[in-house]
Amino acid sequence: MKKYLFILLFSIFLGFPTLASAKQHVPILVYHSIAEYNGTGSKELYVTPENFEKQITYLRDHGFTLLSFEHWSDRSKVTKPILLTFDDGYKNNKNVLTVFQKLESSHFKPKATIFVISDFIGHSNRLSPTDLKIFVESGYFSIQSHTATHPDLTKINNYEHELKDSKERIERITGKPVFALSYPYGSFNKKVVQETKKYYSFGLTTTPELFIEKGIKDELYYFPRIYVKNSTTIADFAKIVD
Repeated sequence: MKKYLFILLFSIFLGFPTLASAKQHVPILVYHSIAEYNGTGSKELYVTPENFEKQITYLRDHGFTLLSFEHWSDRSKVTKPILLTFDDGYKNNKNVLTVFQKLESSHFKPKATIFVISDFIGHSNRLSPTDLKIFVESGYFSIQSHTATHPDLTKINNYEHELKDSKERIERITGKPVFALSYPYGSFNKKVVQETKKYYSFGLTTTPELFIEKGIKDELYYFPRIYVKNSTTIADFAKIVD
C-alpha cells in the first residue's frame, strides 16, 4: 500500500494531470470587422486581414482544431478545440473567407460562426442573402443569430421578433438550422436566458474568459468569449489561445 501511495504522490509532484487540472479549456474568440480601420466606429473592433491571417496561421501551425457549434460535442474528441465567432455580419467578413481558402489544407479545416442581425441583412455594409448562401456552401461557416435589430435584450419586453423572427429569417435564407444566439452588447440576465431557451440551444456573452465546463444550470447560455482587437499582437493572441 505504501508503494502505491508513493507512486501517486510522485505522479502529482511531477505534474501529471489530476481530476481538477484535466478540465478542458476551450477558447471562444469574438471578432467584428476584418478590414483596415476606415475611421468609422471603434478602431479596436477592426482586425486587419494581414493580422487575421497571421492569427489563423498560428492556429494551424500549433495544432488547433476549429469548430462551430454544430460540432460542440466533439470538443473532447479533437486536439486543442477553439471556436471563432464574428458578430454583426459585416460585408468585410468576406476577408475571412479569403483567408480560410488560402490556409485550408488536408490537415487544417477552418470553421467559424457568423452571428448576423437579421433585419440588417443586405444593408450596404452588411452581408447580403447571396453572401450568406455562398458562406454556407463554402463549408467554412455556420450562420447564427445576433437578434433582429440588435437591442439590449435586458431592456425590452417583446422578445418574439428579436429571437424567433430573426431565427426563422436566417433559416429561410441559408436553409440551415439556427440554434445559437449572440447577445447584443453581451447583455443578459435570467429573463433573457429564459426567453432564449425557447428558440435556441446556445447563448453567447462577452464575459472575457475561456470556457471551462462547470456543470452549472443553463451553462450553455452563458458562453464566455474573448475579444480579438485591432491592438492584439500575435504574442497577445498566443497567450489568449494557449
